[in-house]
Amino acid sequence: MKKRTVFKHLGAVFCACVLLVGCSDAQEERQREAFRQSLVDKAVNDDTRKQGDAFLAENKERDGIIEMPSGLQYRILKTGDGHVSPSFDQAVVVHYQGRRIDGFVFDDTAQRGEPSVFPVNKVIRGWQQALIKMHVGDQWELYVPADLAYGATSPSTDIPANSVLIFTVELLDIQSHDGRSIEG
Repeated sequence: MKKRTVFKHLGAVFCACVLLVGCSDAQEERQREAFRQSLVDKAVNDDTRKQGDAFLAENKERDGIIEMPSGLQYRILKTGDGHVSPSFDQAVVVHYQGRRIDGFVFDDTAQRGEPSVFPVNKVIRGWQQALIKMHVGDQWELYVPADLAYGATSPSTDIPANSVLIFTVELLDIQSHDGRSIEG
């Protein structure tokens, strides 16, 4: 009787050890896979940054491109009749199209059929730097370095980390704190 009980306990301990080792192996495999994926992501992100840097270096040599000290590049497509520029604490009404340097369009207000309203201090830094220089009616094409856009993070599957982004932005109106039009 005692031998049977001892063997039952030993058998139970053996099964528990096998299960623990199996769980441990599965956990290790998940960790290895996560590490492999992080290496792949880093390589892709490094390539994205290199492609973006090369694009910006070539782009700044094109006619009509203006480069700010921050690295933001822009081209004025249309000059509006407005005389006021928005401040950081105001909101803007804009039509815009956002795309990657490969031409893939990830956002377009014209396709949605209505402009967007954003507080200037809540948009990416590249937009902030441009918007405070624009006037109502202006349309600019912005070439935004990764560090003035989303940096090493990916805001969506359509925008890889470290992406240089291109935005065509038309400033339609500037709004005060209470939503009234300042000029537009």
